[in-house]
Amino acid sequence: MVNINKLKGKIVENDLTIEKLADEVGIDRSTLYRKINNKGESFTIKEADLIAKALNLTAAEVNAVFFSQFVA
Repeated sequence: MVNINKLKGKIVENDLTIEKLADEVGIDRSTLYRKINNKGESFTIKEADLIAKALNLTAAEVNAVFFSQFVA
């Protein structure tokens, strides 16, 4: 399960918006918004990889964001 709060935090830390991140990874803005609002359940591995690279995430951060057992 994706930890959306951490993902949003990393977007802000990188001085990006969801729109800018979507442009950087080649995903339509509305698609990225939908995936985030859907608790990240429909991110593909490729999309997670592109987002991780765009946000310069470490391996530990990738695990914390995309492979979290966090339940809100």
